[in-house]
Amino acid sequence: MRVLGYDTSVIETLILANVLMFIITLINPDLIINNLGLQPSLALERPWTLVTSMFLHGGLWHLFANMFTLFFFGNYLQGLIGGKDLLKLYFVGGILGNILVVFLADPNSIAVGASGAIFALGGTLSVLRPNLKVFIIPFPIPIPLWIAVIGGFLVLSLMPSISWQAHLGGLIAGLVFGYYFKNKKNGVGREDVYRFYDYRYRY
Repeated sequence: MRVLGYDTSVIETLILANVLMFIITLINPDLIINNLGLQPSLALERPWTLVTSMFLHGGLWHLFANMFTLFFFGNYLQGLIGGKDLLKLYFVGGILGNILVVFLADPNSIAVGASGAIFALGGTLSVLRPNLKVFIIPFPIPIPLWIAVIGGFLVLSLMPSISWQAHLGGLIAGLVFGYYFKNKKNGVGREDVYRFYDYRYRY
């Protein structure tokens, strides 16, 4: 992909888009509430927020944690399924997660974040490379990826102000895509060790 005349990968482009939207909403925070954030009770009036909310974040740590995870998950997965399929997965997972937010979350809440899309990547990787070893800080030993993803989902779901609905929708999409790619492509890749943060929230 080319952005401003430079060649960028799908992951780099997604990260740049998230960072750009974060800067824009820092300058004008009202955009989150009035135009771009996903509020379930207004989803029919603002259907575009099913997509735009995926590129918004509630703070610098929220942005960093999601982009850090996206960088490592995304680059590894792109090597297995390719950039185009990864982009499809990213949007399908994020949108499905937001649809569950619309139906299951507090109608007056406002959901933001790329967590649903990132859980989709994690779900697909859990099917394609379940035994890939990863570090979850602060745990000192590597654990299988599928345990990290499922465990992360369960732990985060117990925390306040967490959009577990978006996580669940993304995870379901990721698992479905994972089995599809596994049967279609029999992707190959290394069993490496990655260290990543797994923390995200909704406000």
